[in-house]
Amino acid sequence: MHDFGAAFSESGFWTKLRQQARRAGQQVVESALQLFYAAQSPSTPKWAKTVVYGALAYFVLPADAVPDLLPGVGYTDDLGVLATALGTIAMQITPEIRERAHRRAQEWFGAG
Repeated sequence: MHDFGAAFSESGFWTKLRQQARRAGQQVVESALQLFYAAQSPSTPKWAKTVVYGALAYFVLPADAVPDLLPGVGYTDDLGVLATALGTIAMQITPEIRERAHRRAQEWFGAG
């Protein structure tokens, strides 16, 4: 089994988002940003940060269940992992975190 949490790197996260945002889609990007911002919050407990970093590492790593380069399906597994992590730490996702992630995603995708 792969230790995804140990594989997370903040620079890798931002690089992947910048390079793959359009291909991944706004829902994937916004979910990843919510998790990232929740992990940055001092009020997020350690157990939740462990969940987040595991999910984000899966998102960042080039080798995953469905290759990200496959048109139409490449990010479905990533979205599933991110959605599961969001559900697991839902109580840590504040309205401020949601808004911050939404604003950042709008910078990349536009308001529409």
